[in-house]
Amino acid sequence: MASGGEADEPLANPTRRTAALVLLSVTLVWGATFIWMKQALNALDGELQEYGTIPVVAFLVGARFFIAMVLILTFFSDARASVKNRELWKGGGALGGLMLVGFVTQMVALEDINPSTSAFLTSLYVVMTALLSVRMTQHPPRATLYWGVFLATFGAGFIEGPPHLSWGWGEIVTVISAFFFALHIIFTQNLTQKLDPIGLSLTSFAAVSVGALLIMVFSSREALEMIPAVLSTKGVLLPLFLLGLGGSFFCLIALNMYQRHMHPVQAAIIYAFEPVWATVFGLSLGLVPWTWWILIGGGVLLGGNLLVELTTPKDETAEENA
Repeated sequence: MASGGEADEPLANPTRRTAALVLLSVTLVWGATFIWMKQALNALDGELQEYGTIPVVAFLVGARFFIAMVLILTFFSDARASVKNRELWKGGGALGGLMLVGFVTQMVALEDINPSTSAFLTSLYVVMTALLSVRMTQHPPRATLYWGVFLATFGAGFIEGPPHLSWGWGEIVTVISAFFFALHIIFTQNLTQKLDPIGLSLTSFAAVSVGALLIMVFSSREALEMIPAVLSTKGVLLPLFLLGLGGSFFCLIALNMYQRHMHPVQAAIIYAFEPVWATVFGLSLGLVPWTWWILIGGGVLLGGNLLVELTTPKDETAEENA
């Protein structure tokens, strides 16, 4: 999708507002994935001990994206043409590679750090997106977006209380995952302006599935034995299907279709709502204890989003390409 001239009109304020609401709904589902992934990992405690964290996590990531790939082939008949498009495979391969590294490193690091520390360090992708946007685009963020970045990072990071950082292996790996999530936001902005979002979704899902399969095979000599053991474990199939349907199929198609209508930094600020929803779901299921930090962190994050939304010019478009 080109920018400039008449092509800017369809991307004016009403579409950007719609995009903001859609991306907010994405964070709601992403918040639920925290519960689904925790349920799957809890059910697989024995398999994690027997086969190792990396191959089990790689299988879960690959399986959820394989489910999403099957769903997109089922419901979007036009997406099948993507398998013949070389440019879509290049773009999807790039997006898929970034997602694969981000998801696997984040999940592996969760074995060594507590959720509040993970939330804080992962939320650094908002800051990283702003810095990458300045370096990689010709349209640096507006001044108010920097304030939104600060408020969103603080709110997301402190929603479960001040994180206790020791900068061990888990913390470093989580920061690495945040960097790859930031790159994914920037590259999504760039590629969805030029290529079909549905085709990109399909090829990126395929790339994640294949990449995760390779990680699983090369990290375990018992990969073929592990797959039936994981799938036959009680309490795994339902959360795994929900991860594929909600976390990958719905969320990433919506992200690929609507993020292009706003500045990537503004999108990152909206995505920071994910830990808010995760905390709300955790509270409802008794997985997260109540503290006043939930109100403080959530309130600050909401304030950052409102600041950005209320100060966005009516004629701002998504012409900022990464």
